[in-house]
Amino acid sequence: MTSAVERTDELVREYLMYRGFTSALRQMDMEIKADKDKGFRVDKIIEQLQHFVQSFDLIGLRDYWSYLDKRFFSRLEDVYRPTVNKLRTSLFRYYLVYTVQSNRTEKTQEFFQKQALELQGQSEWRDWFVLPFIKDPEQNQTFSTYFTRQWADTFLVSLHNFLSVLFQCIFDREVQRNVAIFEENEMLRQMVFALQADQTRLRKEEEHLHHRLPSYVQNMDRLADTELYVASFYQRNSNLATQSRGGFFSLLSQNKRTTAKTPVVAGSSPTQASVSSGRRDPAVSQVSRHFLTVPGTNEPISAPLRQRRLQDHEKERKELLSNHGAENYGEIHVDGNSEQVDMMSKQTRGCGEGGGRTGSNEQPFIKLSQEEYAEHHSSIMHCRVDCSGRRVASLDVDGVIKVWSFNPLMQTKATIMSKSPLLSLEWASKPDRLLLLGSGVGTVRLYDTEAKKNLCEMAIDDIHPRILSLAWSPSGTSFVCSAAAHSPRSSDNMSGLGPAQGRLLLWDTKTVKQQLQFSLVPEPVAINCTAFNHNGNLLVTGAADGIIRLFDMQRYESVMSWKAHEGEVYSVEFSYDENTVFSIGEDGKFIQWNIHRSGVKQSEYVLPSDATGPFILSGYSGYKQVQVPRGRLFAFDSEGNYVLTCSSNGGVIYKFSEEEKGLENIMALGGHKAPVVTVDWCTALDCGTCLTASMDGKIKLSTLLAQKSC
Repeated sequence: MTSAVERTDELVREYLMYRGFTSALRQMDMEIKADKDKGFRVDKIIEQLQHFVQSFDLIGLRDYWSYLDKRFFSRLEDVYRPTVNKLRTSLFRYYLVYTVQSNRTEKTQEFFQKQALELQGQSEWRDWFVLPFIKDPEQNQTFSTYFTRQWADTFLVSLHNFLSVLFQCIFDREVQRNVAIFEENEMLRQMVFALQADQTRLRKEEEHLHHRLPSYVQNMDRLADTELYVASFYQRNSNLATQSRGGFFSLLSQNKRTTAKTPVVAGSSPTQASVSSGRRDPAVSQVSRHFLTVPGTNEPISAPLRQRRLQDHEKERKELLSNHGAENYGEIHVDGNSEQVDMMSKQTRGCGEGGGRTGSNEQPFIKLSQEEYAEHHSSIMHCRVDCSGRRVASLDVDGVIKVWSFNPLMQTKATIMSKSPLLSLEWASKPDRLLLLGSGVGTVRLYDTEAKKNLCEMAIDDIHPRILSLAWSPSGTSFVCSAAAHSPRSSDNMSGLGPAQGRLLLWDTKTVKQQLQFSLVPEPVAINCTAFNHNGNLLVTGAADGIIRLFDMQRYESVMSWKAHEGEVYSVEFSYDENTVFSIGEDGKFIQWNIHRSGVKQSEYVLPSDATGPFILSGYSGYKQVQVPRGRLFAFDSEGNYVLTCSSNGGVIYKFSEEEKGLENIMALGGHKAPVVTVDWCTALDCGTCLTASMDGKIKLSTLLAQKSC
């Protein structure tokens, strides 16, 4: 705590100096000098007490001890009160001894004169009232011990230790209280999320029921009294109207067979329908009588009033039906046909074959919130969350790495600046606070995000200086490193000189030595992406020559390889059951491969071009920024049923459809103004968090709540 206070004071002092606030700086220095807490530094408090003793300031000594008692000692339990009293007694005796040793008899007498009323009833001070009248008190048997240097040093050390332990206990208690508050806030936050999810589910169920009701029942609260009366009359007399061929409902049921009869469509009124038919039916006449009278009376409605009401009703019907998208469904007949109502409700839900679930009432996820991390000022290359879901590491093209957390609050934990360019990063599995950083000059650093320091730096290869990919083994302290030479291809990627050469190495962080080099056949090539399975027994890699290689990490050899893409492989991951491997390549294909049969394509999915890269950001005057994918292009949920991919304005979640072997668009997260270049899906917490990072340096955190399908 002491170091934190001093560091904060220095930062504030530097800020005031930088802004030129000299008067505020002087005032701050004066306040710090007058600070009785002394920045919670025990040595300064002891020094202040000694200053009062040496200056014979009894009033200052007594007041300062009273301040310490009210400020700190009062927080202690009653069992520690005798210790505080003993220290106070020893402090006053230390003052008296100093006055005698300094031959200031008047100060000794002053002490007893001012403290007599307080001390005369205390047994430990009974023998001390004779001190001013003894000629040589240091030789007296009662007082000789207190005049030794050993007693004074022992008292000062005891007081120092007591204050140190006291401050530590107080601050630990404050830390525990803050932790308890954070935990309580997190619990309340989860409860709010659960309540929001329940409310959303109930609202969607109500909307689902709302779509299945007839139109005049859905909007009953907005219809006039006359319309409601007519609607209820139709329901009560439906049998009578059906039996009559010339009746109102006969016109509706025969509208598809008889062209001479006008059907009742959305926006028309029952009176208009009966008039247009040119026939007068008893049922219609009865309805007309009720319709043409004021509700609650038998008085007829005048023609102008009736015409105005008809126009108002027709206008309101058009407005209601337009709000519910009736214009998309053509003619809607209000004849009670259940098949038409079912068809309309299905179309409203938007669950047709081949369509996405963007407008569905049964989405598998609810987006609870979306937050933005905007500490980067250039395009993001990598954005990864650690195994525990507590920290995120993001790397931009300028070589700046931010380590930050988002639970319970979004805050930056560390900022790493590098003189050499950085190309890759990877979290350690155990302990999860360690971070691997791959550079463009052939080195890999192991960084401790809590201590904020480099633990070691490993020189990988001078001939192959570009560290393109890093993967930490879940089974131990080793990691796989992909080192590549500079690409022989030109910047426009059209020279056709072939992919760059590279090496795939295994390093041990305990010994800080290279363990072995993997054999890359048919030729050494740059490995763009690497991924382990759950126990670290298998390693899959995607290379610049379009070949996927699968390695057995127990024998450290390649068990199979196959040509996967035309061009480079950008991203590769194991599936949830680890029987297949997914990959995205330069050819824009998203393919699922069977790892038990080399080169057998299990599924091939079509993704938009903005999901696979290269990514293009257009600027002013025709300027275009092109970025080749470096980070993860897709990520799975906790059960492997859904996949998160990139897009031009945010992440997109797809569901794997087993029947059609396709992808179903479930949800578009959105929120970005530039192309998303890398994604990650954190499933360590109760609420899954999707991370999407874009070329403008913005990172979005979308918190999702999974719904159980009904």
